[in-house]
Amino acid sequence: MRKILAHRGLRFILIANMVSMIGSGMNGAAVTWFLLKATGTEVALGWLLLLQTLPAMLLMPFTGVLIDREDRRHLVMILDAGRGLVILLVAVLALMHRVQNWQLYAMAVLVATGFWMFWPTVTALIQELTPDSEFVHSNTFLLAGIQGGWLLAGAFVGFVYNHIGLGGVLLIDFATYVVSFCCYFAVRKGRHVVHQPVREEIVEAERSVLRYFGEMREGYRYIRSSRYLVLLSISWALFLSAMLINGIMSAPFSDRILHAGAVGYGWLNAGWAIGAVLSTIYTAWMIRRFRARGTLAITMATLSVSWFLLPFSHVLALGVMLYGIGGSARGVCGVALSSNLMEMVPKHLMGRVQNIIYLAGNFLQVSLGMAVGVVAHRVGLAVAFAIIGSLYFCAFVAALVPAEEPAIGRADASVA
Repeated sequence: MRKILAHRGLRFILIANMVSMIGSGMNGAAVTWFLLKATGTEVALGWLLLLQTLPAMLLMPFTGVLIDREDRRHLVMILDAGRGLVILLVAVLALMHRVQNWQLYAMAVLVATGFWMFWPTVTALIQELTPDSEFVHSNTFLLAGIQGGWLLAGAFVGFVYNHIGLGGVLLIDFATYVVSFCCYFAVRKGRHVVHQPVREEIVEAERSVLRYFGEMREGYRYIRSSRYLVLLSISWALFLSAMLINGIMSAPFSDRILHAGAVGYGWLNAGWAIGAVLSTIYTAWMIRRFRARGTLAITMATLSVSWFLLPFSHVLALGVMLYGIGGSARGVCGVALSSNLMEMVPKHLMGRVQNIIYLAGNFLQVSLGMAVGVVAHRVGLAVAFAIIGSLYFCAFVAALVPAEEPAIGRADASVA
């Protein structure tokens, strides 16, 4: 753990992500609440989720190669700058009381598309900089900071939204992007690209489009080469889709079941954030004790049970407690998944392998996200929560399927 905190680059990355996610969490919560109140239906939130996902899905098969080819720090800075400018433009419109729903959808699409390139890029960058024996600790710090920042922001915006409005929230988000950009600028100097060991058939296509697609196929081949990695990817994709779809449900849950409004929404996010932060205390112990897939099974079962119970918790305190349990389980399983992947995947393949997993998770999200919104509006929140709980349960089952864990040891990937 001391090695992580002593590393200048990792310190700046941790600060950048915590600050940035505070703004992003406030943005997401404010836009969700604004659209729910403006339209009065969860279907609008389903459309938001769908529109955020489709462009990213179209790009994901291609961006993995870019992440593995280019300097990951430079990519992150470009993504931060682009998303920050989009948010600033919409913030100005909101402060002038001229913002329209379609503009919020457009902003969400652009920001989400950037995020789905940003996140695997940051993870790959952290893998580059982290000592081999410290992956669990670096991921614990990263995910705790991100979860805590994102969801404490969701809690904060629930209490201040009525005072500063959507425009004020978006301005805060823009300011956090400025801080994040500066932090990444200070991570290191110069251009650093991970060395790519290239197979013969790709070398023959050195100057053609075929090389690009050959590099794309390498990621798919690597995942298929290990039953363990296939099952880990399935669990991660199911977990990711369930977590994203849950974004549709928190605001309606507070409004329709708890009757607590924006303040209740804030308390739910606060419960999740506290659980995520507390999970840092015992995450490393659980992964040592139960190994990655055992930890994954325990946490997926916990999330599944919690989400089946949530619509029957008509008391705010009980809902907050279940969100806290869910946040804690999410923190632990997120570290188990990402650190296990870092241990197995060579640096030069990390961007591609992650994008394949995220593509599968987003495909499930697109397939089910709109359906969950419609079910929540027309049938009931209990059934919608049950769909999410079932996804967590399927991830739990995938974690139980026997598979021999591959030998830990990544291919040499020097930085040129």
